[in-house]
Parts: sequence; C-alpha cells; structure tokens
Amino acid sequence: MKIIVDAFGGDNAPLEVIKGCERAVRELDVNIVLTGKKPEIKACAEKNGISLDGMEIVHTDDVFDIHEEPKEIIKSGKNSSMALGLSLLAEGKGDAFVSAGSTGALVMGATFIVKRIKGIKRIAPSPVMPGDKGSFTLIDAGANTECRPEMLVQFAIMGTAYMEKVMGVKKPKVALLNIGAEDTKGRDLEIEAYRLLKQSGLNFVGNLEARDLPVGDVQVVVTDGFTGNIALKLYEGMGSFFGRKLKWFFSGAGKLGALFSLGKIKTFRKQMDYKEVGGSALLGVKKPVIKAHGSSDGTAFFNAVRQAKRCVEGNVVGVIESYVAQTAAADKE
Repeated sequence: MKIIVDAFGGDNAPLEVIKGCERAVRELDVNIVLTGKKPEIKACAEKNGISLDGMEIVHTDDVFDIHEEPKEIIKSGKNSSMALGLSLLAEGKGDAFVSAGSTGALVMGATFIVKRIKGIKRIAPSPVMPGDKGSFTLIDAGANTECRPEMLVQFAIMGTAYMEKVMGVKKPKVALLNIGAEDTKGRDLEIEAYRLLKQSGLNFVGNLEARDLPVGDVQVVVTDGFTGNIALKLYEGMGSFFGRKLKWFFSGAGKLGALFSLGKIKTFRKQMDYKEVGGSALLGVKKPVIKAHGSSDGTAFFNAVRQAKRCVEGNVVGVIESYVAQTAAADKE
C-alpha cells in the first residue's frame, strides 16, 4: 500500500512528518510518497538520523500558506506540496493522502482535484472524539456551515461507514446534535433532518444534547459544520482545561496520592489526546484523505498514516458509494 504525505503541512514540518512516516514504514508495512522540497527533506532526515528507506520524494518548491484563501489551492497554490499530493492521489499514484496543512484548502483541493463520490453533495471532516463509553465521530466538524437536511443524512451515512470499517463498531448508533431530545426541537434544518434520519434505515436513536456528548453512548453525531466546529473547539478546550486542573490538583496532594492516581491520570490524558487518533477523515472523497492536526508530532503523523491505511483496508469509499446507491434506489421506489 502506498500512502502520500504532504511533507510541508503543519507547524512541525518537515521533521515530525518524516519521523512519523519512518515509523509507519517500519511498523505498518506501507510505502510512503513525500511531497515537498526534496533537498530540505533529505537534509532534515540526514541531520536527525532518520532513514528514508521505503519513502519516495516527489519534489516541488511551493508550500501552501495556511493564511491563504482556501480556493487558491487550485489556483496560485496548484504546485504546492498539498496540491501535488492530491493530484498524485487523483492520478492513482497512491492509495490515500495525509496532510496537516490548512483544513479549508484541503477540503477545497479534495473536492476539485480528487473529486467527490458520485451522489455526495458535500465533503465533511469527521474527527473521532473520546467519550466515557467509547469514541464517536462528529460530522460535520467545520467545512459546511450551511447545510440542507438531506446533507445531514449523507453525513450520517458516511459516519456510519467510517465507524464500522475503520473503528470496528458494529451497527453504530447515530444521533442528531440538537437543543433538546424531542423531535420538534431545533430549527427547520434539524426538524426535517430528524424526519429523514428516522426513515433512513440507519441506526438512528434521535436527538442528542451537547451536554451528553462526553457520555459517548452514540458513535456518530451529526450536525452542520457551524455547530459542529463550535462543539469540537469547546470539547478540545475543556479537555485541555481538565488536564491542567488534574495536574494542579495532584501537585498539592502529596507524592503518595499522586502516585496512586498517576495511572488513571495518564489513561485520561491519553483518551483526550488527538495524537492517538491521528486526524480527521474527509468523508465523501473518491479516495481516502486524512487531515492531521496542525500541531501534529511524529506520533500523530504515524497514527494519521495508520488511519489512512485502515480507510483503504476497510474500503470506506466503496461502502459509502454502496450506501448512497441504496439510498438513491430507495428514493425512486
């Protein structure tokens, strides 16, 4: 399997990208294609004693600046390391693509370079979030701020396929993020989406209030990108807040108390750590595309590559295509 990786995406590129890819070659039995400035990649690897065995480098001098308008990825940024990686993926020169660069640019590039799955109206990022009873995917987490009800149904379909084939959850429960549990709650968007989801054949369990997100009793949480991004950022912020407060609390509890609690603290922090998942799958693309966190280190890049591999092995794209085809056929009956 060949995974294409943007070597210059993210805050810690190219060093942490190369570190993660070197480990992925060793442990995941994959080949890597790095896109970016070849002389810099080779110099960085040599300086830090990192083997480039199993890695091919496709050179480009350009890097897409995170401050640029996303649409520039298909204009002035078409020769950047991100755009080049997406083009290689579209041309069949790799099985999946990973980048920690601009989310907006990656969504735009995936849409217009790799293209959407037939029948899918919008590509949606779907980060996997930790919960008390297990992890769940939040979809859409920020790409589509204005949605129609049928788009939320497609998000639910894609999230279900991902949780089944990548995360190994059988018949994942689907919930609609809303301001109340009743089916009459929310805007016209949520009310109509509720009705459509109930008829969809998915394992839809109804509305979910934001306070119940951390419980983790459902595996697919569906919403529009505006609401989803607010929920995501609040969730991440509260995770960091609790981590700091736990450290502060046990720093005054004495060495013995801290020692007995250390294992639980480590488990909690690992559960809340984005690096353990690796990134967000952009669902709805014709081939797997993974958006790694902008501040990813080597561990996060390794896990992002592993996530990409699982998407390929689980045939997530094929499963989504099948779901969409079935839905379209049912609508015609």
